[in-house]
Order: sequence, then structure tokens, then C-alpha cells
Amino acid sequence: MEWRVRQAGPDDAAALSLVANAAFLDTYAMVLNSVDLLAHCLKNNGIETFAAWARDPGTILTLAEVEPGHAPVGYAVLTRPDLPIEPRPGDIELRRIYTLKQTHGSGVGPALMMRASEDAVRSGYRRMLLGVWEYNERARAFYGRNGFTVIGRRQFEVGAEVHDDPIYALSL
Repeated sequence: MEWRVRQAGPDDAAALSLVANAAFLDTYAMVLNSVDLLAHCLKNNGIETFAAWARDPGTILTLAEVEPGHAPVGYAVLTRPDLPIEPRPGDIELRRIYTLKQTHGSGVGPALMMRASEDAVRSGYRRMLLGVWEYNERARAFYGRNGFTVIGRRQFEVGAEVHDDPIYALSL
């Protein structure tokens, strides 16, 4: 599989929304009920959500695409921190990083992580934060391999379910 990773902009909002919804369903369809899945996707993964992020100078969007054809297969979002910890000067949050299951093992995930780290450093940030579902062992192992360590916890709601998720940090 041939792919590329690139910075995304306002014209990519529909592609980002599409891959966000597909990746969320890919990851959580077997563990969340359909009402909660749908409500979460409609609230958090709409085209306008990504268009607003694209207009925000404090947000960096990255898109992974298949070549040729440029179908979206993964994405990352860096934003100002919105986690229940005291942020430090120089902190940025890796709000989202997802790939479709078909890309696992292809290098797309590591490329998105590398690009997010490079973008954060280039923008003057010194620490990357993220929260992850406590039962997503694959993601947690990925973050550990990339040097992240647990620094706290957060409550994360998806529909009627509340999850107690770890918060990770990586010095850049």
C-alpha cells in the first residue's frame, strides 16, 4: 500500500470527518452501543468540527491518504490542551490520532506520530499530552513505544458511559 501524510486544511474537512467517523466505528463498534456511537460521531466528528479546527491557528491537522486516489486512511489533531491536569507552558495536546485497521502495520500510525511531534516542535511546544481509552491496549502500547508515560487520569464520556482514561505525556 502506498500512502502519504500531509498537513490538512479547510478544504480537507469532509475527508477528515469521513476518516474520523470510520476510525471511531472501527475502534469502538464492538464495545459501545449504537446510540452512543452515533451520538458521539455526530457531536464530535462532523465536517464543521474539522473546519473549525482548520480555521484555528492553535490547531494542526494532519491527514494520511492512500496513493493514488488520496482516500483518507488516518489523521491526527494537535490542539491547545483540554485535559484535567495543570498545563505547563509549552504543552500541546494530541487530541486525536487514528488510522483505519486496514493500515495497521503499514507505518501510517508511526508516520502520523512523527509528523505530529515534528509539527509540535516546529511550533515551539515542549511537551505533548494525550488521553486514551483505558482498554485500548493497542494504542497504549503504541504510545509506550513512542516514549509517552502516564501522568494522570481523566473521566471521558461517550454517551451514557463514563470511562476512567489515562493521560500520557511526552517531552519533545
